Amino acid sequence: MRRALPSPLPRRHGLEPAELRLPAGGDWATVLDYLHDRLPWAPSGRLEQMLDDGEVVDRDGPLGRLAPYRPGTSIWFHRDLPDEAPVPFEIDVLHRDDDLLVVDKPHFLATIPRGRHVLQTALVRLRTELDLPALSPAHRLDRITAGVVMFVVRPELRGAYQSLFEHRQVRKVYEAVAPYDPRVELPVERATRIVKERGVFAAAEVPGEPNSSTRIELVEQRDGLGRYRLLPLTGRTHQLRLHMCAIGLPILGDPLYPVVRDQAVDDWSRPLQLLARTLEFTDPVSGRPRRFESRRSLRAWTDPAGWAEDPGVATATGLPIS
Repeated sequence: MRRALPSPLPRRHGLEPAELRLPAGGDWATVLDYLHDRLPWAPSGRLEQMLDDGEVVDRDGPLGRLAPYRPGTSIWFHRDLPDEAPVPFEIDVLHRDDDLLVVDKPHFLATIPRGRHVLQTALVRLRTELDLPALSPAHRLDRITAGVVMFVVRPELRGAYQSLFEHRQVRKVYEAVAPYDPRVELPVERATRIVKERGVFAAAEVPGEPNSSTRIELVEQRDGLGRYRLLPLTGRTHQLRLHMCAIGLPILGDPLYPVVRDQAVDDWSRPLQLLARTLEFTDPVSGRPRRFESRRSLRAWTDPAGWAEDPGVATATGLPIS
């Protein structure tokens, strides 16, 4: 894979500019012709405006509308940002040193830029708020899952920490609130095959060799609810949510399982009651054991009456109770 060239444009909002390598063999007369083919979804006139405003550059500087197409060269520009609803919750820092930044991510905040979530992501906010422009994620959590997330401060260490997650050398413990059913025998280890089709919101269990495994334990129960400890032995998309639903205990606040329901992107009233509680691993740099624990709690357990009776009240205080 070709390594990205250093960009002549600075970061903006903590984000690197996009780089496009102009392919050999193209029959485009100008860079504008190529951009129209490469970015057909751009609003009418937007590409021309970017070139007129000097927002598209190559190694020699800004490019105009008539800039000739030169195969094998690179161009850079900043992507237009989507309209985003500000996520009204703070990111709590659990640990910071020269190598690692570990935070307590709130619900509704994506870990990294993706789709319609760019500025309102943990990575971009932390890069800006803490002045850490080279910060990178060691792993990620779903946008609607809260809890412990680890970032790498020094770029040269990114591979070492990311490989811990790739090779399942991190012990993860999650916590969830779901209905209590005495007919469900726990603890149980559920091992199934999960598939997630592109363009389909929900994943599904299908016949075949298992590719996902979760141990599910009941910690305590009261008033028809249970607080569960979930230990993922693998890391498939939506694994914990799907496995809990499959045994008849769907996690409270889940907009996908057992049925898909519409939820506005700025509706903070029903956070998924799933929390990444702890991360444990042997540090690949120092060799020391590391353990990080969330300080958050799940609202359906700490305030079940409020959860049940006041669906319109958002957890908009940004406090640890989520």
